[in-house]
Amino acid sequence: MNETSPAPEIDSPELNMVADFLRDCLPFNDLPASDFTKVVAQLEITYYNQGYVFDLDRDQDGLRVVRSGAIELRDDQNRLVDRLGEGECFNLSSINKEEHIIASVIEDCLIYLLDDEHYHWLRNKHRYVDRFFTSQRSRRLRRAARHEPVPSSMMRQIESLMSKNVLSVKHTDTIAAVARAMSERRVSSAIVMDGDHVCGIVTDRDLRSRVLATDMPADQEISRVMTRDPQGIGSNSTVFDATLFMTQQGYHHLPIIDDGKLVGIITTSDMMLARQDDPVYLVQHVSRQKDIEGLRAVVKNMPNLLVQWVNAGVRANQVGHILTAISDAVTTRLIELYMEEAGPAPVSFCWLGFGSQARSEQLINADQDNGLLIANELKDEHKPWFEKMAHAICDGLDACGYVYCPGEVMATTDEWRQTLNGWKRTVDRWTNSPTPGAVMRVSIFFDLRAVYGDAELCRQLQQYMLETVSRNGIFLAALAANVLDAPAPLGIFRRFLVERNGEHRDTLDLKKRGVIPIIDIVRIHALAHKITAVNTDERLKELASNKMLTINDSRNLQDALHFIMQLRIKSQAKQVARGEKTTNLCSPKDLPKLAKEQLRDAFTIVDDAQTAVRLKFRAGFG
Repeated sequence: MNETSPAPEIDSPELNMVADFLRDCLPFNDLPASDFTKVVAQLEITYYNQGYVFDLDRDQDGLRVVRSGAIELRDDQNRLVDRLGEGECFNLSSINKEEHIIASVIEDCLIYLLDDEHYHWLRNKHRYVDRFFTSQRSRRLRRAARHEPVPSSMMRQIESLMSKNVLSVKHTDTIAAVARAMSERRVSSAIVMDGDHVCGIVTDRDLRSRVLATDMPADQEISRVMTRDPQGIGSNSTVFDATLFMTQQGYHHLPIIDDGKLVGIITTSDMMLARQDDPVYLVQHVSRQKDIEGLRAVVKNMPNLLVQWVNAGVRANQVGHILTAISDAVTTRLIELYMEEAGPAPVSFCWLGFGSQARSEQLINADQDNGLLIANELKDEHKPWFEKMAHAICDGLDACGYVYCPGEVMATTDEWRQTLNGWKRTVDRWTNSPTPGAVMRVSIFFDLRAVYGDAELCRQLQQYMLETVSRNGIFLAALAANVLDAPAPLGIFRRFLVERNGEHRDTLDLKKRGVIPIIDIVRIHALAHKITAVNTDERLKELASNKMLTINDSRNLQDALHFIMQLRIKSQAKQVARGEKTTNLCSPKDLPKLAKEQLRDAFTIVDDAQTAVRLKFRAGFG
């Protein structure tokens, strides 16, 4: 039986206790004061014993907020749908809209009931409340993401920073005419047009290196010395987007193009001046360093940059992209320095990044995961050049803070330094003999990206890998076993399963128990469907757009990943600020109440997705 008492007067101490509790519950925490007070005044306090089963024919409808205890939701085949704990809500009509759901009390409950009339009044008046109850689990995580601090100037749109008075010239104009125009306008670049189409860009540097240094006659057409078909970016992009783009492409002048029309230009000087207190521009110095000491000086500031970015509200996935761009730039510069000393490569090659570097999801203190892919024309006399290169680059990366891989997944290891045909044979060997230990060790290979060199070699290897893996059900089943090896750290009643002993007592590893399982889940779906994208967000988008995952499942996994990653970098930023060694550990008891619930939601999504992997890839394997 349940007992019901009317809500106390608005100024009663008991009602104040109810209000204090509700202020920490989504979505009530965002209500205007007047509406919040009205909701609290309408609540009834109800108590239910363990074993009570709710029934629409008997129980009053409305919104129920769990104050204490636990509720279990099961479908008409007695399959568990969800468990609800403190601070979570449910509405009997809503949960039974599409299928019959049985809500029962599995731990004595104190519940606040908002009657149906005021529940619908609340949903009709506030759109975000209605959206929240339409999709509670994913909505909680998304609203958490929207409540981040206001971004810094890095998040400004470049429209407010770009120069709109662009010097444009015709592709048939002479070099001399363009140089005079640039001097008269006092600009360092000109956009070269072919009608309304941007066909090139010429800069002061081009005039020095391609005209003066080569004694080219000034009466030649500017098209002979321009950089052809420069890529552009839209005016609604942010300073962060432009910085990342220019860093990756090596640009110093970036055309701003909207709907195919040139609307402005932005330079590295513009952005450095606009954010002179922001150290992001340091990534552009990497390509100018002459030795490892110079590279190390740039990279050593990354922990402090992380603190600034997190405090400025930069998203975890954006941090991952920019830190990976730095890592790529350091790798590229080390390869260039080696080739300046050892001479050009005897045959074409591609330096591969694996794991988080390949996915553009690196954070600070990342170790190395790399390999060398060499053209099949490799001869025995060429091998020492590549072996020396591998050691030079890996040693240089270690000196810059990218420590050696404990599992030796590096180009210095013969297995990770092969010709294209050699790599293909290795893929065949891995997939034909998928022992659990081997699968765990090589799963990192299936996230690969060309960092430097002949990207076509990487494309051919990835295509072969996708064709081989996608049709090998036994190997996919072995990968699935690896995915399921790290279950979500939630016990009964959605309690966190933390370490019980040792120095990490009462903590859980956000990377091992949250981030990596999501990456593994998304990877196996991507491999099964031959998705070429490597970044986890991009894989999820492709899987959803090709209807290989539902939009809801894709968004849920993306929300869960972003939330856990954000917790992770916030924790690491605090550790850096305190002068501590960075870890991936989190103590749930130290989290705010809302963050705890959001973390539970994220881990519940992981658990659901692992169940789907088990059914899809492990059916019949036990």
